[in-house]
Amino acid sequence: MGKTYTVRFQPQNKTVEVEAGVTILEAERLAGLEPDAPCGGQGKCGKCKVNILQGKKQGEVLSCQTPVDSDLVVDTMSQEKVHQILTGGSSRQVLFAPGVSRDKPFWLMAFDIGTTTVVGYLLDGTEGKQILTVSRMNPQHEFGADVISRANYVLEEGEKGGQEMRACIVKALNALIGEACAKVGLDRSDILQVSIVGNTCMHHLLLGISPDSLVHAPYIPAVKKGMLLKPEEVGLQMAEDGTVVLLPNIAGFVGADTVGCMLAVAFDQLEMQTLMIDIGTNGELVMGNKTKMVTTSTAAGPAFEGAKIECGMRGSSGAISHLKEKEDGIELEIVDEVKPVGICGSGLIDVVAFLIRHGFVNCYGGFRDREDIEEDADPLAIKELDRLIEVHGQPAFLLIPAEETQFGTAIYLTQKDLREVQLAKGAIAAGIEIMADKLGISIEDIQQVFLAGAFGTYMDAESACEIGLIPYELKERILPIGNAAGEGAKLAVINRNEYDYACRMSEEVDFIELATESCFQDVFVDQLEFQRAVED
Repeated sequence: MGKTYTVRFQPQNKTVEVEAGVTILEAERLAGLEPDAPCGGQGKCGKCKVNILQGKKQGEVLSCQTPVDSDLVVDTMSQEKVHQILTGGSSRQVLFAPGVSRDKPFWLMAFDIGTTTVVGYLLDGTEGKQILTVSRMNPQHEFGADVISRANYVLEEGEKGGQEMRACIVKALNALIGEACAKVGLDRSDILQVSIVGNTCMHHLLLGISPDSLVHAPYIPAVKKGMLLKPEEVGLQMAEDGTVVLLPNIAGFVGADTVGCMLAVAFDQLEMQTLMIDIGTNGELVMGNKTKMVTTSTAAGPAFEGAKIECGMRGSSGAISHLKEKEDGIELEIVDEVKPVGICGSGLIDVVAFLIRHGFVNCYGGFRDREDIEEDADPLAIKELDRLIEVHGQPAFLLIPAEETQFGTAIYLTQKDLREVQLAKGAIAAGIEIMADKLGISIEDIQQVFLAGAFGTYMDAESACEIGLIPYELKERILPIGNAAGEGAKLAVINRNEYDYACRMSEEVDFIELATESCFQDVFVDQLEFQRAVED
């Protein structure tokens, strides 16, 4: 063993001894912290910034790029935040028939393992009624914000990486089981059955399955079918004679979470032509009704979850969450009404919609010249014209000046940020158009739009339509349904027939691989434009 140094992290007051040369990011992991590293520690996103208070080199640095070369005291700054985690959703009433039984009373749990968050539901073992929810951030975010970053980490690190990734999510699930039991005075052995949903990558990482097949064409899951496993096979600390229910996957990027959403609304029984969108770190889409169903996925979420936005962040304390228009100018809503830190997805969509609506950007997503905006004589645009600034020599829109923010750095939207929004919304909009074409229907034929997940719940539907994320003609047909994936997980643990039903439905839906569609590139390019923007 080489030279070692002591690193103390504040304000958590945690200390760890590490070998010289280990990065501060790795030291944070070893100390039991859950640092935010959306790019997986490649030094690209700038979100893992810390402040070295004592050491050879002091000041703000990227933890992933800074090796430990002396004893350090490090301020982790804003990395451990209180996040908004959506736990509720729309569901159906079903009979209580869990498929397990025992002589003494027992309890059930359902989990939704999201790329960003993990939510657990404790249900009683007599009627299936929900007792409470528990949640936390997915600790795997320290290895990357999106599934590709995490999959690549495992492939690069080999068996060690796979074990690390599996261990941290199993630890999180067991911690949530313990937390739920402690709150109501139960023992872990009282939990007789657990159901789990998550995207395909989360599913594979939980089971220690290599994600190799998910990141290389033709992007086929190593395991698609639903699974009934023993607790020891997953590593869950619950009743030893219990059962772990995993819903099936559909494709490489359409997983059990999408099946859970479909189960929650009984998608294959719907009469109305329906579009269901779940925009998380990835975007999954399902369209159709009882006659025919199609599904696809798009890589859209990282922008809307802040990973590729310069001042972006997740929906936590200090995030700009919405923009409201007033007669005397714009008003920005901040989560928890504290000093702002950055902008989250719902706020990002509102701001971009405002820029489109009032002529700050053209249909191609470029900031317009001040003189052109003045010519339009839009009253609100004139009032907010001074927010047009330059950052890195490029035009940007100032949201909060440095002196009013929590960390003394201005919050703004750059030209590059606008481009990231275009790429994300263009991919989803293209997916919607191609799915409709596959079903032989027009966009106007879609009678209802279900928005699942936290992002769909918190974002303003009109703003989403304004930027072209969702077709504008569907604006009045949008219905948020909350954490439908979690609701599907609950149905599967309450009634074994619902699990079987989910398995059948996953085989009935047709998957569309957008990358192989000959028209995708043309449709995608068309959808990049902000159709309702002022043209130069």
